[in-house]
Amino acid sequence: MRVALFITCINDALYPRTGRAVVTLLERLGVEVGFPAAQSCCGQPQFNTGYHSEAAPLARRYADAFHGYDHVVVPSGSCAAMVRDNYPRIDEEATREAVAGTYELTEFLVDVLGVTDVGAYYPHTVTYHPTCHGLRMLGLGDRPRRLLQAVKGLRLVELEGAEECCGFGGTFAVKNPDVSAAMGADKARHIEETDAETVCTVDNSCLMHIGGTLSRRGSATRPVHIAEILAGTEEAPL
Repeated sequence: MRVALFITCINDALYPRTGRAVVTLLERLGVEVGFPAAQSCCGQPQFNTGYHSEAAPLARRYADAFHGYDHVVVPSGSCAAMVRDNYPRIDEEATREAVAGTYELTEFLVDVLGVTDVGAYYPHTVTYHPTCHGLRMLGLGDRPRRLLQAVKGLRLVELEGAEECCGFGGTFAVKNPDVSAAMGADKARHIEETDAETVCTVDNSCLMHIGGTLSRRGSATRPVHIAEILAGTEEAPL
């Protein structure tokens, strides 16, 4: 089985720790991870703002970069959803192989590797925010929660209004800053009400928005990508 990591723009530029955590986790589970250097942006910002012709070359580049891999693992629900949901609209013929092989990280762990207990250790109280793309476009369901519930030392607490958008939405936050900030404040308030030490999601884009809001409110709750939680062990905590 040939598996590649698609790191995504936000992780590459701002959260490289998440990419390293994915590799650590998958290698611990016996997966050899490839990283084709030709990968770049998936084209989501362009596509979502109406620049479909500008997104098309990026979709084809993605397909070319990951050609020959059985699976592409993506630590981002929004980028995985871009590939799976929108690439067929851009160029179904050229991207068919890439679309079929692309999995968000928790999907890959549960559906392809068939595991929920990955041997992780994270001795903290955690609340989980299901991101919009993961929840509504990919249909991740309870996969992330099942993985978190199996982590040794982790106590998972419920988040009120969990399925409500955090307000980021990529370019939505730029075009509608007041609405975005208000939605972020609602999400942050519910997170604070859990008294959780950590809030986690499958998307660092949402965590960036949530984390910034929490920080401005003086909250002690830390935003952490689910990959970083799952990558830690008692012998090598992250």
